Amino acid sequence: MSYVDLLRMSLSSLWRRKLRTVLTVLGVVVGTASIVVMISLGLGLNKASMEQIEQYGGLTTITVYPNEGGYSYTSYAGGGVMIESAGSSDSGSSEPIRIDDAMMESLSQIEHVEIASPVLSISALAKQGVWEGNIYIRGMSQEALESQNIKVAEGSLPTSQEELQLFYGNTVITNFCNAKTQQDYWETGELPEVDFNDPMFVIFDMDAYYNNKYGGTDENGTPVPAPKKYLVPACGVMEGGPDDYSDNNSSYVLCNVEALKAQLQKAFKGKAIPGQPTNSAGKPYKEIYYDEAYIRVDDMKYVEEVQEQIRALGLQASSNIEWMNQVQEQSRSIQAALGGIGAVSLFVAAIGIANTMMMSIYERTKEIGVMKVLGCDLSAIRNMFLTEAGFIGLIGGAIGLILSYGISAVINFVMRGMYDSGISYIPIYLSLLALVFAVIIGMLAGLFPALRAMRLSPLAAIRNE
Repeated sequence: MSYVDLLRMSLSSLWRRKLRTVLTVLGVVVGTASIVVMISLGLGLNKASMEQIEQYGGLTTITVYPNEGGYSYTSYAGGGVMIESAGSSDSGSSEPIRIDDAMMESLSQIEHVEIASPVLSISALAKQGVWEGNIYIRGMSQEALESQNIKVAEGSLPTSQEELQLFYGNTVITNFCNAKTQQDYWETGELPEVDFNDPMFVIFDMDAYYNNKYGGTDENGTPVPAPKKYLVPACGVMEGGPDDYSDNNSSYVLCNVEALKAQLQKAFKGKAIPGQPTNSAGKPYKEIYYDEAYIRVDDMKYVEEVQEQIRALGLQASSNIEWMNQVQEQSRSIQAALGGIGAVSLFVAAIGIANTMMMSIYERTKEIGVMKVLGCDLSAIRNMFLTEAGFIGLIGGAIGLILSYGISAVINFVMRGMYDSGISYIPIYLSLLALVFAVIIGMLAGLFPALRAMRLSPLAAIRNE
């Protein structure tokens, strides 16, 4: 019996019993759709988590913090940092281990470190006309700024190391309020009329500003003079609306770290820069220490190794790889649970296929006997029933796959407000595996009936009515 004859006879047999075939196929449809949709939910959650991690620094970046001997820093979901009591430094010494230029040089020498940038941050007050707002300035190296793939709406990233240039995050504008009415965006619902393309007056010495504004005096009882305002040019604005918080830099004002250092040394000449350590006499150190360091590793597989080397220097380090490992572990558990639920439906469908094939054998016993008497090969009889079962699995799997895409689209439409990329994700490989799996399940379910048909006695089969 040729393969063409085998296929023709199998399809003809299924077509003769349309209702039974349709009902059996329907079981496979439900089973396939269930298992695909269930697994797609687990894959979608994992994909959404990975995209969120990428938005908050990616999987090859490490944030390094100084070790002050009393606090530790732990990253958590969303790209933030939790400060916890640590007791003592990792090096076993109570002496603080800070990040300075010498330490940055050591960090840059670690194998697989692609970029090592200091990060210096300070709060300041920005003024433009009647508008004023507190801004958080964050200085990094030019290379580090460019490596973060920041989307620019207007202008460009800071390019000068000598002149301070400010690059505004897309949500910074919500920090501004009307200095006369004290109303801001969250109260009025209207964006402040601040033009980030124009230079901005910036006051760095916030303590002096508020002391002067509210009549504060120094230790000698002398009124605190107003601090100097600096006219700082803008270089660009980040892409996005005032409510778009997807990017980790959206609330910062970015600049070149060297330019920021020079500006702070000018603004706080002879005074301690806020956030900088002082000696036992309360005097500032000559050298500026950084708040943290931005490290970019050349490959994700070396991130944990580099982290350990950084910690060996006595510093503290956190990365999204730790978060990712937790997310993937949870995702695997979710996928296994959801896949198991869907597999139950497919198992029930397999029972339906086996039942259908057994009924087919009982109805076609005489036909099988005639085929054997005419000398038909036993393997051909077995293959005929396996082919019928495989066709049921193939048809049901294909329809179930189409149904899965429809259900997935509905789920993503309903959940579009919570997950931008969708909570249900069906990759190509899952579609192919589901189709192959449905065919295999069908053939396995039809294996016992096929073997039974092959073992029927020809004479007993012919005599059967």
